[in-house]
Amino acid sequence: MASKVGIIGAGGMVSYHIDGFKNAGAEIIAIADMNKDAAQAVADQHGIPQVFGDVAELLALSDLEGVSIIVPNKFHAPLAIQALEAGKHVFCEKPPALNAAEAAEMIAVAEKSGKRLMFNFNNRARPESYAMMAYLADGTIGTINSAQAKWCRRTGIPGFGGWFTTKALSGGGPMIDLLHMLDLALFFMGNPEPAHVLGQTFDNFITDKNFKGPWGLPDVEDGTTDVEAAAHGFITFKTGQTLSIQISWAEMVKREEVSVVFQGTGAGGKIERLFARDGLDETAIDSCELYVQEHGNSVNRSVITEECEDMGRIRSATNFVLAIEGKEAPLNTPDQALSLMKIIDALYESAKTGAPVAC
Repeated sequence: MASKVGIIGAGGMVSYHIDGFKNAGAEIIAIADMNKDAAQAVADQHGIPQVFGDVAELLALSDLEGVSIIVPNKFHAPLAIQALEAGKHVFCEKPPALNAAEAAEMIAVAEKSGKRLMFNFNNRARPESYAMMAYLADGTIGTINSAQAKWCRRTGIPGFGGWFTTKALSGGGPMIDLLHMLDLALFFMGNPEPAHVLGQTFDNFITDKNFKGPWGLPDVEDGTTDVEAAAHGFITFKTGQTLSIQISWAEMVKREEVSVVFQGTGAGGKIERLFARDGLDETAIDSCELYVQEHGNSVNRSVITEECEDMGRIRSATNFVLAIEGKEAPLNTPDQALSLMKIIDALYESAKTGAPVAC
């Protein structure tokens, strides 16, 4: 019997969630958005039978088993908690919340409700990531001692004055928005427990219209722009592993680069996406590589995987349905999300104080 799921929010990621749910065989029975007209437009396009302007009405549906949440970051925690308390499984867009304290509250409610709480860390669901995890599982890579996570844009500010650039609504700038490579590096490294974070943020270019990206929101005149343009940091873990990060919406780089590079005890490797134009997935080139020593030779292996323009977004949503049905292990856990948010909080705190921050 097909799982019955609903959607909260008619935002830009909604089509990926819908496609992923349908791929898993789920039945999408309702969508809700404060802008009911936007929800109706999505429903008309995708054949969703019920439309609500009030989330409570959607959550009152007795046959609804799970929901996805696609709204500005400020509302992730309250809506997830509301859904969990209503007895629904939750698949929430990233970031998990505005901060670690909110994430911890979400986890407590999930544990009390007995329902699954997952997040759309979609890069874990890329074909390249599945391939790399297989090399980790069979021992080829060994232990990853160190890694470098990067998502850098040259001209990628997602509009000025909207919720993306308003810290009270977003929680921060690119550090929290483009957290995917940080999360993917942690995934490959075995989700080690962080020890200390040293970081710095930069606000150069954050109000410069020359650095606006091709995606995001229209500019809001007299709106707020109080987040960083770039963040750099270094993380140590209680295991002795280390991770450096470089994340930006606007920074003087050659072109947009999205990558995780790592150095293991058996092999090194890299997953990378390079863009011909910032923010446009259709212009991107993906690669997956392993670096090994064989017979006295330095050997670089190209791992060929199927193309996936959407960076795992559809497959991630599919995993949510299969996980709540017990057919597949979840690609992420609440504890991993909490650890990620602790690192982000610590980096922002370090940037304020100029000193390392314990996690």
